[in-house]
Amino acid sequence: MREVTVERFVPATPTAVRRALTPTAVVEYEGSFTVRETTDTEHGTLVTAGARGLELTLHFESREDGWYYEQAGAGGPFDAMETWLSVAPKDDGSVVTARSAVSLGLPLAVVTDRIAAWKRRGELRRALDALADDVT
Repeated sequence: MREVTVERFVPATPTAVRRALTPTAVVEYEGSFTVRETTDTEHGTLVTAGARGLELTLHFESREDGWYYEQAGAGGPFDAMETWLSVAPKDDGSVVTARSAVSLGLPLAVVTDRIAAWKRRGELRRALDALADDVT
């Protein structure tokens, strides 16, 4: 698995940022998939999303400082994907950190996982930019 981290200052309080970071919003902010269904369970929130004939389910768990989510089941673009979102106060605003580990599970993992991580980094940057636009 390859890991990527993206961080962004958002000029909004941690409370406002956490309120905006719902599982549905996170998937929409990333911009690669359209949310089709959201289901709350006793173990977290399941978000089913899809694009261009591909469908995946993400399992979200609330954390004290944000969210943890992973690709659930065998469907989806990755062999494995997990992401941690955290929000911390800083200078009259918040620092939002997104850290993700991805694997395509294909031969030549050193190359294919690097490409997956590059794409994932772009999704995380897009998500944090959209979040900042949404709360400011």
